[in-house]
Amino acid sequence: MAIPSSTTLLSVSLLVLCTLTTATPPGLILTLVNNCPYTIWPAIQPNAGHPVLERGGFALNTLTHRSFPAPTTHWSGRVWARTGCTYANGHFSCATGDCGGRLECDGRGGAAPATLAQFTLHHGHADFSSYAVSLVDGFNVPMTVTPHEGKGQCPVVGCRADLLATCPHGLKYCAPDGRVLGCKSGCAAFGTDELCCRNHYNSPQTCRASSYSEFFKHACPATFTYAHDSPSLTHECSAPRELKVIFCH
Repeated sequence: MAIPSSTTLLSVSLLVLCTLTTATPPGLILTLVNNCPYTIWPAIQPNAGHPVLERGGFALNTLTHRSFPAPTTHWSGRVWARTGCTYANGHFSCATGDCGGRLECDGRGGAAPATLAQFTLHHGHADFSSYAVSLVDGFNVPMTVTPHEGKGQCPVVGCRADLLATCPHGLKYCAPDGRVLGCKSGCAAFGTDELCCRNHYNSPQTCRASSYSEFFKHACPATFTYAHDSPSLTHECSAPRELKVIFCH
């Protein structure tokens, strides 16, 4: 049997090296991290026309995480945490963020109040991923979004503060035993067109901050706190390898 020459071996080595260095890079990963001292039930809702990820919801024990690949094409949607979920007498329900009494939300939205992470993935010429944290629907757990290895505007955003402890009396969302479970938005608490930015107030010119949204903004400036809050709060990060949502940072 012929012994390969050193030249042949070198050529093979260079071919393997070239193949490795030009291989398709790994796709975008979404990671949800539960740093809360209790189990949460993350929920994922796509915008219309986009696929449901991870069946739309699952349980996540304290101090654990779950990673999964993002779609390889354009996708947008939102992520939130459900808290205080129970399964009894054949019925699943959550104290906050409930999506119609289902473990797997399968495209359904969640009940307010709930802290929301909002995403638009794979858009623009530079494969942008845009993300933001919204308190427009109120607050139930601290949440941040951290991008990894992206280029351009890629800050960590969100709300690390525990607003359950400081929520104004009129916004408190309480359990029957009096425990504060969430902090409602002014819209959810009082339902006026002005606070909800509806009808005449549904434009950037007429939808304004209120004393209620200012409570959230003061505590968590890097979040949306009313419907037409500053567009600059949505960041466009080019080609990140991972977007990490951390609950109870």
